[in-house]
Amino acid sequence: MLIAATEFKGNIGKYLTLVASEDIFITKNGKCIAKLTSTKQDKVELAKSLFGVANDCGITLEQAKEQRRARYEAAN
Repeated sequence: MLIAATEFKGNIGKYLTLVASEDIFITKNGKCIAKLTSTKQDKVELAKSLFGVANDCGITLEQAKEQRRARYEAAN
């Protein structure tokens, strides 16, 4: 569901109830600024949806981990 920030602000209770059944994307000036999701979302299914993403990039899982580690160390 896509809603404006002012709509969300005025009806927060309604959207906190609805988030149990679907993700809510909050917009401001026509641009998406936030995503509200349920904490009860099935994390296993979410992880399964990401499998294969690294393979599509032509790198191994270990290479992806090393790249992430290098970016983290460079930022600190």
